[in-house]
Amino acid sequence: MRRIGFEALLVVLGVLSVEVAQADTRCPNDRSRQGAMWLSIAHPGLGEYFLKGWGEWSKMPQKKFWLGFIPLYGWPGYLQVKSADDAFHCRTNDELNYPPQPSP
Repeated sequence: MRRIGFEALLVVLGVLSVEVAQADTRCPNDRSRQGAMWLSIAHPGLGEYFLKGWGEWSKMPQKKFWLGFIPLYGWPGYLQVKSADDAFHCRTNDELNYPPQPSP
């Protein structure tokens, strides 16, 4: 079971690294897409917080950050992948749905 989880994580990281190689590496405010993605892999919400310029705690996506402490849902798990994908695509929302909902 543990080996399958590790292999799944490697596949996700491989797919994301291919996307990184093909895409523009900067988000608005001259923030690195790849850096934001890796921060979100470290813990859900950190990449979005980085894209918003760190600073005030209110800039942190609260749902992603706190739910990220739940094993297999947060880290490692669904929210880790969701947050890394959002950060890579320069999205700074706190939505937990996949695919992301369009902004009004």
